[in-house]
Amino acid sequence: MARRKRSQGDNNISTDSESVRHLRESIAGGEHWFTALLESIALWTLTEETYKDRTYHYLIGGDAFDWLLLAERLLSEVKGLVPQEEVVDLLFHARLPLQMTDEEFKGLIGASKYSAQLNYFYGVTVEEALVLAVEGEVRKEQVGRGIIEGEEPGEEVCRRLYGASRHALLTKFRKEKGYPRGRSVQFQEMKEFTYWLFKFRVSNSDKARIASDTAKGLKELERQWKNKHKNRE
Repeated sequence: MARRKRSQGDNNISTDSESVRHLRESIAGGEHWFTALLESIALWTLTEETYKDRTYHYLIGGDAFDWLLLAERLLSEVKGLVPQEEVVDLLFHARLPLQMTDEEFKGLIGASKYSAQLNYFYGVTVEEALVLAVEGEVRKEQVGRGIIEGEEPGEEVCRRLYGASRHALLTKFRKEKGYPRGRSVQFQEMKEFTYWLFKFRVSNSDKARIASDTAKGLKELERQWKNKHKNRE
């Protein structure tokens, strides 16, 4: 994905017109909306934009592509042309409306965006799941020791995974990024921080530890998916 930001202008005007036009025309021409969506994602060039007073950051940390966020943005252009239930399944449950191999998916969005979305998957989605898994371990240990109230498990999680306190890590992250200190962590910054933590952990761990942590994160993610789909039945 080329590093290009939205140009200044009317926030209500589409800023990647070729991509949006392809989506609309392909759906109108009878192509399945999801295939048309992935082709439109391949055509998209902006890394971030402000549209209708909302700022979208599609590329995290320079190389992690949040393709579902871009999908949400593009689908807002074709409301009424696609099945709403399928859109909800995609955006909120990451459930694809078509059976598709990884190679087919890669072929539709392009190799560079495919690689970047893998960075996002492992660096943000799986990293978040890993944090939750270790948090669960810490809570179980606290209960086993008879600790009902005490230090929030988040600090111990950070020490185990990253070797430092959350405060120290956040301070280091903000210093590197040039972000102001002392403010609450907003949603977008949290994504960036999570990806930064992932890269920090990988650069400071041996291969065996990295593989073990990745497996733990994937297992937790699978557990979440099973629970989510079970609740939907």
